[in-house]
Amino acid sequence: MQTATATPAVRKAPRPRADALRNRERIVTAAREMFTEFGPDVPLDEIARRAGVGNATLYRNFPDRDALVREVVCSVMDRTSEAAELALAETGDAFEALERFVHASADERISALCPMVASTFDENHPDLEAARERCERLIGQLMDRAKASGRLRPDVGVGDVMIAVAQLSRPPAGTGCRTNDRFVHRHLQLFLDGLRAPARSTLPGTAVTMEDLRQA
Repeated sequence: MQTATATPAVRKAPRPRADALRNRERIVTAAREMFTEFGPDVPLDEIARRAGVGNATLYRNFPDRDALVREVVCSVMDRTSEAAELALAETGDAFEALERFVHASADERISALCPMVASTFDENHPDLEAARERCERLIGQLMDRAKASGRLRPDVGVGDVMIAVAQLSRPPAGTGCRTNDRFVHRHLQLFLDGLRAPARSTLPGTAVTMEDLRQA
């Protein structure tokens, strides 16, 4: 009689503990704040101190600076994508939904990402590419809906909107120039008014895509 061979039990990867997840989120939040305030070269032990964790906890989650910077960039893009999803879920005026998204994305301090992306890690990392593709797709959908409604001028692209948000939203990271913060949403609204259809002028060049910005 042949004995049945026991099927080995499949071991599931242990789920991170709730306190470990909270620590990781605190580190990312503290890093996002300090990168915005002081630039991407802020000491990691200062980030750990602001997050309220030990250096060992920070390095257990992020073995080097590049890993932490990449996570911060992905986090900001994910939050921007969530703002776009909320705008897409609205059933009212498509252009007003786009306006609300632009103001929300400005508050994510997108301009602070530029020096981080340019000076540190691999821009083609799978996590970064996935976050970027999701963000661009959702913003494109939001703009396409506003164009279809006849409220958004047809000669602008996702790159036009995002470069304006980055330039107008906040001073570059580390400049310490916070006095302009109170003018941000005022100037963004001036820009948004220029996006309304019918257009009052002809723009030079062609609509800017995010790929155009990456190659610039």
